Amino acid sequence: IDLKRHCGSFPSANYRSKHDKKNVIVWCSNDYLGMGQNKDVMDAAKNAIDVTGVGSGGTRNISGTTHFHVDLENEIARLHKKEKALLFTSGYVSNSATLMTLGKHLPNCHIFSDKGNHASMIEGIKFSGAQKHIFGHLDMADLERKLQSVPFNASKIIAVESVYSMDGSVSPLHDIIALARKYNALTYVDEVHAVGLYGETGGGIAEEMGVSDDIDIIEATLAKGFGVVGGYIAASEAIVDFVRSYAPGFIFTTSLPPAMAAAAHASIRHVRHCKKERALLHARANYLKMRLAQEGFWVKHNFTHIVPLMIGDPVITKNIADILLSAFGHYVQPINYPTVPYGTERMRFTPNPCHSEAMIDDLVYSLTEIRKRIGHEAFSLMDDGAQKSDTQEAAFELSPDTREIDR
Repeated sequence: IDLKRHCGSFPSANYRSKHDKKNVIVWCSNDYLGMGQNKDVMDAAKNAIDVTGVGSGGTRNISGTTHFHVDLENEIARLHKKEKALLFTSGYVSNSATLMTLGKHLPNCHIFSDKGNHASMIEGIKFSGAQKHIFGHLDMADLERKLQSVPFNASKIIAVESVYSMDGSVSPLHDIIALARKYNALTYVDEVHAVGLYGETGGGIAEEMGVSDDIDIIEATLAKGFGVVGGYIAASEAIVDFVRSYAPGFIFTTSLPPAMAAAAHASIRHVRHCKKERALLHARANYLKMRLAQEGFWVKHNFTHIVPLMIGDPVITKNIADILLSAFGHYVQPINYPTVPYGTERMRFTPNPCHSEAMIDDLVYSLTEIRKRIGHEAFSLMDDGAQKSDTQEAAFELSPDTREIDR
């Protein structure tokens, strides 16, 4: 939908259609900490424009590497405790380009991919030409069976996301690392929905679990927890130089504008110390989950900031979202196939520190009113069976400092 954000008023925005114009509350933004409107971040972008202008002027290899890019890559490497980092124009490109390059050039390469992995990872694996093995979502027994089927000395990559954005499920990184060591595989972890939000300094689930040093390649974005744009990988110097030298998605495209690199650098430095904002993010998500559960809605169980309200029908899901927007001024995008499988249609809420408990209360009230209008049978109401089945994925809990906050 046509939105106009106003600096300083996030998560409020103006919504405009052919027949309507109103102020709405946005509930599905990936700007998880509101860093896209942070003063330090904006000032860094403005200052960089004053210094260098708007565009980068070329690819990274032909005049498009500025000191802003170099400084940002160094900051990313420090964040993830890696030797080097490499910038891409988006998280989609960093995933597809890196997995395609590694899968294509590592000899006799086999890539083991979680069934729930993002389209960018699937694309990279597909076009790499490597032999792919898809294992059940978070199913370590299935992963091990597939690893056992491949010769020990063959090149192997285990590719997973740390937080899966549609369900909020979390990969068991300790188990994945153990299997990688046992079967001689590299580990590749997409931290797109976790950087900035988890760990002592916002380094993601790997930092939260204390395994950053044990992950070979960490991939993430600058567009969600850091509120800017771009993607990256962080790894050993050898791996980064290999990808930099062979990845078409890095070599043959114009580099990020210097202003965006400067803004992302400022955002990472700010987010490193955002313990209170991280705690408030999780407090808001937990409050929304609690309020929805109190009213009998089915929220897919997880311990993350993702709040999936399950509906299970594409037409009904869109109708609910349309009424929520037009009648109550709350905007959330309906999530249908192919983003999620048929029969699991949902609305995915991502409350952030800028949402108040009063906003959450009004959202839940609005949903209950819509349920009265269209009938209880239209909503997938929580039942004991659904609740129990969802808890099977609960293999991760937030550390105490992110569960609690001084109000």
